Amino acid sequence: MSSEHPYIIAGLGNPSPEYDGTRHNVGWMVVDRLAEVHGARLELGRDGFFTSFEVEGAQVRLIKPTLYVNLSGKVIARAARELEAPVGAIVVVYDDLDLDFASLRVKVGGGSGGHRGIDSIIASLGTGDFSRVKVGIGRPPGRMDPADFVLKRFREDERSEIDVTVAEAADAAVSIVTDGLEAAMNRFNRR
Repeated sequence: MSSEHPYIIAGLGNPSPEYDGTRHNVGWMVVDRLAEVHGARLELGRDGFFTSFEVEGAQVRLIKPTLYVNLSGKVIARAARELEAPVGAIVVVYDDLDLDFASLRVKVGGGSGGHRGIDSIIASLGTGDFSRVKVGIGRPPGRMDPADFVLKRFREDERSEIDVTVAEAADAAVSIVTDGLEAAMNRFNRR
């Protein structure tokens, strides 16, 4: 499916090595996976890592914003303006506390569910009508503060399962581009 405008797939995460492999960086993990699968090399640019690839005639711009999760919207909105990509061509991949661990949900629009990165994107774009691929990271144990939980690394016993979900999330993001949102929702929102 070729299109007249490029698509943006942005994965949310925090920069600096201390955040590698944390629950909040699952969006970055998905973008890394997409770059690898499509033979594209992410390069550091203004406020993010960027690369592009083509899939079924559609141009895709991959973005890992480096302004920390809660400021991601600035980077994504600027890219959308520069590429003249409509809101409907933006796909954001991020962690979700309210989804079961290693589950996946594709949707469009809605609020932020308290996710500060999504708050930032909605504020920067002036709308929440972009596509989302949400990766479930589960709820914090006991009374742990969710803000602390999202900055924890995946446990050893969780890694293989989250790796599978990251691969599925990458497929889901591309499916939105190639097959359309409805088809992607039907395929990936099965659980």
